[in-house]
Amino acid sequence: MSSGSSPELPKAEKGIIDAIGKLGEKAKLIYAKPNRIKFSVQRDDLVEVARFIRDELHFDHATNVTGTDFPKDGQLEITYHLGSHDGGEELRRIILAISCRIPSNDPKLPTLVNEYPSVLYHERETAEMIGCVFEGHPNLGRLLLPEDWTDIPPMLKAFRLPGRLEGE
Repeated sequence: MSSGSSPELPKAEKGIIDAIGKLGEKAKLIYAKPNRIKFSVQRDDLVEVARFIRDELHFDHATNVTGTDFPKDGQLEITYHLGSHDGGEELRRIILAISCRIPSNDPKLPTLVNEYPSVLYHERETAEMIGCVFEGHPNLGRLLLPEDWTDIPPMLKAFRLPGRLEGE
């Protein structure tokens, strides 16, 4: 992983990459640098990879869930940022991200509430703001938007504020 001017990865990061590498094609490394690692997973592998990270690598909580709209690709990317309280000092400094790209016209993912209870509100917010449906989530009711909201999710790039002219 080191090349020319790139710093050598710390031992903990290397261990995480090696461990997740055992999952083969189910998790693909996107980037790795000190304190930050990101893997991409397919929708059908999300729960299995999340359980592995929780049970084998001791990343015990989700710090947040984010959604990004890629309209030119017709995709949404949902990213879970995971942390560790109980995995020891060297893991506490690391944020491990797992992301999943899904089609905008089929914006569904299985919930990770059973694996990471801390995603309860994060998934609700992401569902409301970007339009991803987290299947199996116990309550995807309104969290931030008014109950009578009828427009598209406001974090989609196609959303326009009412009264604004195109290009403003």
